[in-house]
Amino acid sequence: MSNKPIVNPYLAVLVGVFAVSFSALFVRLTTAPALIIATYRLLFTFLILAPYAIFRYRTELVSISWKQRGLAAGSGVCLALHLVTWFISLRYTSVASSVVLVTTQPVFVVIGSWIFFREKVSRLAMMGGALALFGSFIIGAADFQIGREAFWGDLLALSAAIFVSGYLLIGRRLRSGISLPVYTFYTYGSSALVLIIASLASRTPFAPYSPRDWIIFLALAIVCTVIGHTIFNWVLRHVQASVVSVSVLGEPLGAILWASVFLREYPTLRQAIGACFIFGGLFIFTRFSGRRDKGRVTRG
Repeated sequence: MSNKPIVNPYLAVLVGVFAVSFSALFVRLTTAPALIIATYRLLFTFLILAPYAIFRYRTELVSISWKQRGLAAGSGVCLALHLVTWFISLRYTSVASSVVLVTTQPVFVVIGSWIFFREKVSRLAMMGGALALFGSFIIGAADFQIGREAFWGDLLALSAAIFVSGYLLIGRRLRSGISLPVYTFYTYGSSALVLIIASLASRTPFAPYSPRDWIIFLALAIVCTVIGHTIFNWVLRHVQASVVSVSVLGEPLGAILWASVFLREYPTLRQAIGACFIFGGLFIFTRFSGRRDKGRVTRG
């Protein structure tokens, strides 16, 4: 029997990118605190996916090692930190700056892949990463001139990029040994639990919120996480984490488009220049690191 996945992983990534590109727009359209947005997003996601994992993968849920559970929990913590820092950044800086800076995650994924998995990185790939970081500096310097709040939002967006890189790297290690429903059960579950505890500790109210807010919470869960993130987690079993990370370059383009159409928020010239450096640098990375992944499919 063939070990090839039923669905082309690269086509699946495109669907995932389209789904997650709505995240920034949804967050901007709600007035709820960032911590509560992240909490309900992960809680609803877990409640939607958990029954399937419990009924169909009950044996695997209880048979995986405590080390694997711990790693999945660590991945969930990284995801929780990513969502909170990114959602807060959207309150301080523009959609364009925030989503483009979060997109620098491939640079951190490459660093993490080299440190933890000893994956080789070509000089051209490293040059692409440096170019992307230079673009981040351009955006940050431009926003600093606008105000400290915008610059603070940029720093939060970069922090979100680092946290999501940890989420992808841990996921890549785990997905080679456990099934997707089991991985998402522990990862989304631990992420939701961490966010609930943080909300209780900070005394952030869980209610009341407007009907529109509840619809957005659910949309973030179904569209951006159940469809978007879960697709990325499935793909991690078949390609390197760096490939998935670079593929999501389409997310900021979609997010900027939705912000322009629905929020009348257009990128400035300096933001556009910085974005060009980032996309150009990450395109170079894609060409000279993703090329090694062709023909490489993990069994399972």
